[in-house]
Amino acid sequence: MRALEGYHSPQVSVGVRLNTNESPFPPPAAWRDAYAAEVSRVEWQRYPDRMATRLRDGIAALHGVRREQVFAANGSNEVLQTLLLTFAGAGRTVATFEPSYQLHGQIARVTGATVVEGERAADFSLDLAEVSRVLSTAQPVVTFLCSPNNPTGLVEPEANVRRLLAEVPGLLVVDEAYGQFAPWSALGLVDDEVPLVVTRTFSKTWSLAAARLGYLVGPQWLVAELEKVVLPYHLDTAKQIAGRLALAHVDEMEARVRHIVSERERISTAMGRLAIDVFPSGANFVLFRPRSHGGSEVWKGLLARDVLVRDCSGWPRLADCLRVTVGTPAENDAFLGALEEVVS
Repeated sequence: MRALEGYHSPQVSVGVRLNTNESPFPPPAAWRDAYAAEVSRVEWQRYPDRMATRLRDGIAALHGVRREQVFAANGSNEVLQTLLLTFAGAGRTVATFEPSYQLHGQIARVTGATVVEGERAADFSLDLAEVSRVLSTAQPVVTFLCSPNNPTGLVEPEANVRRLLAEVPGLLVVDEAYGQFAPWSALGLVDDEVPLVVTRTFSKTWSLAAARLGYLVGPQWLVAELEKVVLPYHLDTAKQIAGRLALAHVDEMEARVRHIVSERERISTAMGRLAIDVFPSGANFVLFRPRSHGGSEVWKGLLARDVLVRDCSGWPRLADCLRVTVGTPAENDAFLGALEEVVS
């Protein structure tokens, strides 16, 4: 524990906060009304539905799978934690390919597992020779891919996911926290005979970051094992209601996704006209590196102009890099105006 550090995302009071990849929009008004009405009728003296039956039915219907293939928990991080408590632990190895989502390795280490970090190529894509080396030498029980990758935004090609499925000695976990913003999903590869799970969250496109609700879709046998490990009644009634009612607003969610993708392309193009290297993104954020200024210097300059982005410049392989969440058009305009002032 002395060797570990917690997960930190500095929060300061600013007018434009674009550092945590949240949705820039609140839930639909119709969702708020329905949620308030249903919560008002909750029998608070009773435990919640331990199996989250109606919520899992809704998620299963959304993805065309069976309820028994869906596991839901308190945010996708608890989903990851339950996976690692079930299949990893002391004496076992977990593989990641860096740079990627920090909590994959963090949670694995907390469970007692050994983490082997493979290196991505210079453009942050997977180096397939490195992947083969890590899988053959480390024999990981769990291998993580993040697609779109956080913090780089890169979408993993389907061919790469299929290649890993053919090589992994254990379980492949594709973290799709930003999957709705990408052109394809590994959900179509999930099958009871395939050692694959795909994790998702309600925090981004569903505008429910405050609810802390996530899930995975995977083989039925795997979900049954997770249910042995997770604490009883782990998913409270209010959270189950929030997620279930959100699923009634798929059309609005998809419209928001299209809008955010359009804004993502707009700010990427605008940054490309400045002295900035912009990395391709399939998520609701963009990683960028100023050429003529240090990353921390630009971060401070933006903060002085009331704009907060994520400073990734101290992370391995991400020297001088910053990450901006796609916000509302007005927030994006404020960010671009402040950025142009700082770098010029």
